[in-house]
Amino acid sequence: MGFIIWLIVGGIIGWLASLVMRTDAQQGLFLNIVVGIIGAFLGGWIGSMLGIGGADINDGAFNLTSLLLSLVGAVVLLAIINLFRRGRVR
Repeated sequence: MGFIIWLIVGGIIGWLASLVMRTDAQQGLFLNIVVGIIGAFLGGWIGSMLGIGGADINDGAFNLTSLLLSLVGAVVLLAIINLFRRGRVR
């Protein structure tokens, strides 16, 4: 059951990040889920380096801090992808 929730929350985080970065028309549901899950790992790593929060959503922590860190990680991931794809961050 945790895997299904992981996919749903990852999809929502990825979708919100794609709206922030204006890449929503370029990616579908599968890429939103992938971006959300990888963004959660990246956000958790960034948060641990900065001393913010304790865990990310991949560890089962569903609080506001972990969700925001996951969103920030997904936005950073999309910015890096846009940088390599287009040569600039949108």
